[in-house]
Amino acid sequence: MSVLGVIGGTGLSRLVNLRDVHKRVVKTPYGEPSSPLTFGKVEGREVVFLARHGYGHTIPPHKINYRANIWALKEVGVTDIVAIAAVGSINRTMSPGNLVLPDQLIDYSWGRPSTYFENDLEQVVHIDFTHPYSVRLRADMIAATQRAKLTLVETGVYACMQGPRLETAAEIKKLARDGCDLVGMTGMPEASLAKELELDYACCSVVVNWAAGLDGDSIDMQDIEAFAESGMLKVEKLITALASKVTQ
Repeated sequence: MSVLGVIGGTGLSRLVNLRDVHKRVVKTPYGEPSSPLTFGKVEGREVVFLARHGYGHTIPPHKINYRANIWALKEVGVTDIVAIAAVGSINRTMSPGNLVLPDQLIDYSWGRPSTYFENDLEQVVHIDFTHPYSVRLRADMIAATQRAKLTLVETGVYACMQGPRLETAAEIKKLARDGCDLVGMTGMPEASLAKELELDYACCSVVVNWAAGLDGDSIDMQDIEAFAESGMLKVEKLITALASKVTQ
């Protein structure tokens, strides 16, 4: 039976519908994860939750120990990972408040430890990253949103920037020319690390703002917080609907 892991981003530091909860600190060869793992059940399905930025939201995107996070989830038996991410929208069809399930990504981050395959190798390892997100898990999530009667944009290209600053208007124009629809800071190397450990991984993006230059001369952080809060309520419904259909 598959075990669902949920990585919570900005706005989602816990799952309110998690039952029979207990926490556990997991040590890894790559150091400590961002937070203790929270174990529980949703609709009778085992779920493991990890707060990507720490429970106090204190770890910036470029300082997250992505290798420890993914390793810890694998270590405790997680097979499927749903990664929640607050993002800005570059695409006018993806408004603040929307849920988007990206199917592709472009990595613009730098300097982040990004692979498990770098030391003491018998041979160099290359993973196929043509499709960065699990096709099967994405299909399960699309079906779950339909059961939950949620509106979901089913495709999109996620641009992973370095952060922690937001982007310039010129950078957003460049990302648009590159074909990106969404901009965030945590999508990589999370996705590729999950692929290296042969975990099914998909990202649920919550649009919390129009990207720089698309709506006025500045970005209002209070608006971001409001859209993050309302969007995470939809995420809770999605996770509940996803958990209700246990995949083998």
